Amino acid sequence: MSTLAQLHSAGTSVWLDDLSRDRLDSGNLSQLIAETGILGVTTNPSIFQAAMTTGSAYDAQLAQLGSRGLSADDAVYELAIQDVQRACDAFAETHRKTNGEDGWVSIEVDPRLARDADATLAQAKTLRDRIDRDNIMIKIPATEEALPAITATLAAGISVNVTLIFSEVRYRAVMDAFAAGLQQAATQGHNVSAIRSVASFFVSRVDAEIDGRLEAIGTPTALELRGKAAIANARLAYAAFEDFFATHELPAGAHVQRPLWASTSVKNPNYPADMYVVELIGPRTVNTMPEQTLRATLDTASTPENSLQGKAEESREVFAALHECGIDFEDVFAKLENEGIEKFEASWRDLLSSVAQRLN
Repeated sequence: MSTLAQLHSAGTSVWLDDLSRDRLDSGNLSQLIAETGILGVTTNPSIFQAAMTTGSAYDAQLAQLGSRGLSADDAVYELAIQDVQRACDAFAETHRKTNGEDGWVSIEVDPRLARDADATLAQAKTLRDRIDRDNIMIKIPATEEALPAITATLAAGISVNVTLIFSEVRYRAVMDAFAAGLQQAATQGHNVSAIRSVASFFVSRVDAEIDGRLEAIGTPTALELRGKAAIANARLAYAAFEDFFATHELPAGAHVQRPLWASTSVKNPNYPADMYVVELIGPRTVNTMPEQTLRATLDTASTPENSLQGKAEESREVFAALHECGIDFEDVFAKLENEGIEKFEASWRDLLSSVAQRLN
């Protein structure tokens, strides 16, 4: 069995965190599906910004869109929707073979709507209708303000990838929003068995932030805790996942919302490149990774083993030690959420500016 097949057997589906016109036109995406066994794709504003502002793959379509007088906002979504539709088609067979568990492609709502639930819901419906594929997931950030949009989008029968989750507390609120959305979807007559959802819990950014604070503290105890916060945080989230779905009844035929580990490329080059893969393997999970992390995972010589279940107490001990060192988790998670939104907004503004210039 290939490495990714072994991971899948252990319960973790591997998705690629990247998409571009070059990747589609060259056949690289189809090659990765066939040769490595990736089972889905996630995108975000930064991925589209990188894809659309380099090279010439979008030039012909941009010229056509410019002749039609489209705004930069409309043009960007024209480009992104075409890429996402092609990716959905590439994963259609995966989606069929896995009975809808995998084969998903995610596209995010405009990051400027992160704290506007009504506008988020409206755009989620528009994107679903325009993409018009059974294996499309709409990404919605897990801000407190957007939680009602998560519920309402699921209630409308739309599959959702909830993104930018950093804390167990917010993750539990996301699961509540998910369960409420499925109940409403069932009440409204939707086929809940066709609705899928993942909760994207960010990993490496937690270590990057907390490691910096530990280095500022500088004590031997603090320095010894570097590189331990993110994995402990994700494992506590997984324990919350197991607890929630063991105690909450979903509508008949509904599927649980799987945890998805995002931001899985290491920020510290001294850490193993596949650290946020091998330490987060377990049943009913997804790990989405950039190609560099994917290659590192494929190169690993170890056999994937369950590294999530039964780790809650150990993870709580890590958090207690971090707290003793002076780490303010509430401040860390609030900062990471705000920075995540700001980074995606900045990428989106840069993309719009670049496209506007090329449309004229």
